Amino acid sequence: MTAIGAAAVFLVKKINQKFLDAMLGFAGGIMIAVSYWSMLAPAIELGKDKNLPAWLPVTFGFLLGGFFLWLLDKILPHLNPSCPPDKVEGIKTPWHRNTLLIMAITMHNIPEGLTIGVAFGAAAAGFPSASLASAIWLAIGIGIQNMPEGLAVSMPLRHEGVSRFRSFFYGQLSAVVEPVAAIIGAAVIVLVQALVPYALGFAAGAMIFIVIEEIIPGAQRCGNSDLATIGGMLGFALMMVLEVSFG
Repeated sequence: MTAIGAAAVFLVKKINQKFLDAMLGFAGGIMIAVSYWSMLAPAIELGKDKNLPAWLPVTFGFLLGGFFLWLLDKILPHLNPSCPPDKVEGIKTPWHRNTLLIMAITMHNIPEGLTIGVAFGAAAAGFPSASLASAIWLAIGIGIQNMPEGLAVSMPLRHEGVSRFRSFFYGQLSAVVEPVAAIIGAAVIVLVQALVPYALGFAAGAMIFIVIEEIIPGAQRCGNSDLATIGGMLGFALMMVLEVSFG
């Protein structure tokens, strides 16, 4: 899905900024919905069977996930596609803008991959609140929101004179970490099932951090706040319908 978004460089010379901001808002809405419907709500249900208060494992995992992304944000050099070139975050590095753009989207894909892996791992482990159908629709929802992320890498590279093929290659390359993170997430859940509520909360916290820290501000930076907000509402509604209808 990331590759499909990145492939836009073969079809158009420039993406309308309003459309891009609406798509970023749409992606943010999906991520918020996924965090609750697929992560936090099932984690709370699982926590009710433990000796600890149901909210404790989920809250601890949620805050730990946010802290992990905050730490990664401070250490990993990256440049968000919607930011000017002088707004590089993380430790100082001589890396080129192209590499920094890829690193920004790669950082987004780590919690997304963990989320998918945890969902499939919980279903494989036989937890009552987790199902294969829910995990599949979760993967589809995250895949949909990956499209604008691939676009957000490939189009800026193309504007800087990078060839269409290389822009596409780097755009889809940013998603390579996602299946790796998914395998790690699934393996942890299958091997240590007691960690499921913590892992679900961790993935949700990491995703919410990204939405609040980068996606929402990036979608509204160019003044298209109404379109970004509508996109966010539609993304949330779509994921909610998928979860309730098929999860």
